[in-house]
Parts: sequence; C-alpha cells; structure tokens
Amino acid sequence: MDIVILKDSDQVAAYGAALFRRLLHDKPDAVLGLATGGTPIALYRRLIADYSDAMLSFREATTFNLDEYLGIDPRDPQSYRSYMRRELFDPVDIDIANTFLPECAAGENPLDVGPRYEQLIRSKGGIDLQILGIGQNGHIGFNEPTSSLVSRTRIKTLTRETLAANRRYFDAPALQPQLAITMGIASIMDARDIVLLATGSRKADAVRQSIEGPVSSMWPASALQMHERVTVLLDDAAASQLAQRDYYDWVQQQKQELLNERGGA
Repeated sequence: MDIVILKDSDQVAAYGAALFRRLLHDKPDAVLGLATGGTPIALYRRLIADYSDAMLSFREATTFNLDEYLGIDPRDPQSYRSYMRRELFDPVDIDIANTFLPECAAGENPLDVGPRYEQLIRSKGGIDLQILGIGQNGHIGFNEPTSSLVSRTRIKTLTRETLAANRRYFDAPALQPQLAITMGIASIMDARDIVLLATGSRKADAVRQSIEGPVSSMWPASALQMHERVTVLLDDAAASQLAQRDYYDWVQQQKQELLNERGGA
C-alpha cells in the first residue's frame, strides 16, 4: 500500500483528481470504477472543474459503479444512478451509454444481475482504476463485515450501522432499501489500480484496522493489503489512529526526493 496523508479533504480530492487526469491522458478510453457516498463528492467536483478547464475528457471512458440499491427506480433521486448523474456524469462529456451500475430492472431476477455485471466488466477489458470509500465498519462497496474475501457481484443485506449512516439521504425510513447489489471483494481486487479515499475522524478506526490490522472478513477493506497497487489517500483526521504514521510520512518524503532528483537529472 502507498499511504498518502494530506492536510484535509480538499487536498485528498486534488491528489485523487491528478491520478484520474494522468490515466485519462495516457489512456483516454480507460475503464473507471466509481464509488458513491459522501467522501467521493469532493473528488467529483474537482474532476468537473478540471473538465471545465479542458484538463481532461471522459468522452471515450467507460465507468462501472460499485453498487446500487435493490428495488429502487433509477430515476429515484436516492438511487446511485441519480447520484452519479448529479455529481459527475451530467456536468462532463461522458457518454451515458458507457456508464454502468449493477441495476436490477423491474421484473428481472436479481440473482442474474451479478454474473451479468461481472461478464460486462470482463468484456470491457477490466477496470483500470477503482475508486473506493470506506465505511465506519470497514466495508468497501456494500461488502459488509463477514463478506467473503473471494466474493463476486451479488446481493447483500446492509447492516443496521450502514442503514443508520445512510438514513440521512432518505425522506423516511420506510423508503430506505435494506438490500443492495454490490461488486464483491474479489471483483474489486481485479482492478489494475485501486485508490481508497478516507476523510474525517469517524473513519479513523476503520482506516487503522484496514491498513495495520490483520486481513479479515470482519474488516473487508483489509483485503486491500493483498493488492499490488493500492493508493490510500487520507486526511489528518482519518490518519489519526495509525501507529506507523511517522513511517508513512517518511516514505512519501523519500519518494518526493527521488522524483525531484529524477526531474533534475
């Protein structure tokens, strides 16, 4: 893991946006894995600004979202399809036909969605860069604690903790879905590069457990320790419980000095 600790959420968003710009410059038809929730919004706003400044284009890109609620209409303002259109897709030049979520249409068998989604990702060549947030219980996507580390896209029951954290997005508890379709942990691990974003002190325990604790299904994000190319972007608050904080800062200092030497050569 490459642990990058920054001052605040704005710096986290800026660093993440730079990774997107680099990828889309080198590979305009990149396949992007996207996340929802509160944490990625700052990143998406930075990407919209970069697009407005002609610094990047999504015209040839394809996107796959991690998850979607089961039984929610895509036109519902609380659906993740609506979230993505609002927070990223509509303000940029992406072709909506190239944006995918694990959606279950009315009358469709939900058990068919996961295998079809996996096949669709494979047909597009796999995900080049996967963005992740992290839940307070360590979930990535909607892979709640006890999720299999070799799981694939499937239906998951959300924990009461996750439901409580997301309740603010729904007008009434009766309207909040309790099931979702999510990429599995193995699906996420297939991505060539992974970037995990975490900001705020509420995420500090999950960050510590996932980075410095044992690999365990009880902390699903800990599986990322087994991936070859993971960048973890944290603000000071989210990094506040890390025992090896000084070492992570030292590593970044050494990397920057090496880059400066190469740039000056």
